[in-house]
Amino acid sequence: MSNKDKGKDAFEDEAEGGQKLTHLGALQLAIMRVLWELGEATVTDVHQALLSERGLAPTTIATMLKKMEEKGVVAHRADGRKFIYRPTVSEDQVTRGMVSDLTERLFRGDPVALVSHLIARHEIRADELSELERMIAAAKKKEGKR
Repeated sequence: MSNKDKGKDAFEDEAEGGQKLTHLGALQLAIMRVLWELGEATVTDVHQALLSERGLAPTTIATMLKKMEEKGVVAHRADGRKFIYRPTVSEDQVTRGMVSDLTERLFRGDPVALVSHLIARHEIRADELSELERMIAAAKKKEGKR
């Protein structure tokens, strides 16, 4: 398993307008999902939430949370001897960053190629296509107002 698969590759890029785009590895993303859901959590809370899915030792979770804090994606406060972690980046920031990275790396920055791939390679129900059409119409309307 590569370091990326282990979730050891968080980094940030600047988006247009100076907003940070955060990229997370698989384990980091799993930890962040727990933190986003709970708001804040101890190492034990995160370990319990991921135990059946990941089977990792609590020390692995603790080490990853420390690394994630060094990278600025989580912060902690002390409650006695326990550290309680909270996310410092939103799920939206992470999603935008990771989709942007995927689009750049796999589709040479072409969002049309990304969407075309998703439509061509995955079964999309009629209601999903209708929702996409609605979103495209809304985007066109918004663009027309600029």
